[in-house]
Amino acid sequence: MSNVESLVGEWLPLPDVAQLLNEPITKVHALLDERALAALRVGDRRIRCVPAAFIQDGHAVDSLKGTIIVLSDAGYSDEELITWLFTQDDSLRGRPIDALREGRKTEIRRRAQSLAW
Repeated sequence: MSNVESLVGEWLPLPDVAQLLNEPITKVHALLDERALAALRVGDRRIRCVPAAFIQDGHAVDSLKGTIIVLSDAGYSDEELITWLFTQDDSLRGRPIDALREGRKTEIRRRAQSLAW
């Protein structure tokens, strides 16, 4: 198991994401293409999966798309941006993904933008 796999903990295969979102799998692929979600190949079978924390109340976390785009523009790969989102930050009192889930996107985006400099 890679560091990012253990850091995230719970992963959802794309068909499970589609079921949670009540959308066809093609919509999940579109969300990945639009950068509203990010996925990695994890586990022994290297199945493409999304961190479970990216889904909240039957939707992709609302502020996740912009944050993924900012981190991608800063040169982060999907693995690097997922690692950043799930790494504990004492100054945040948690992880960036937790702050996004709580609606604190401005603070997280500001931090993500500073990574580009």
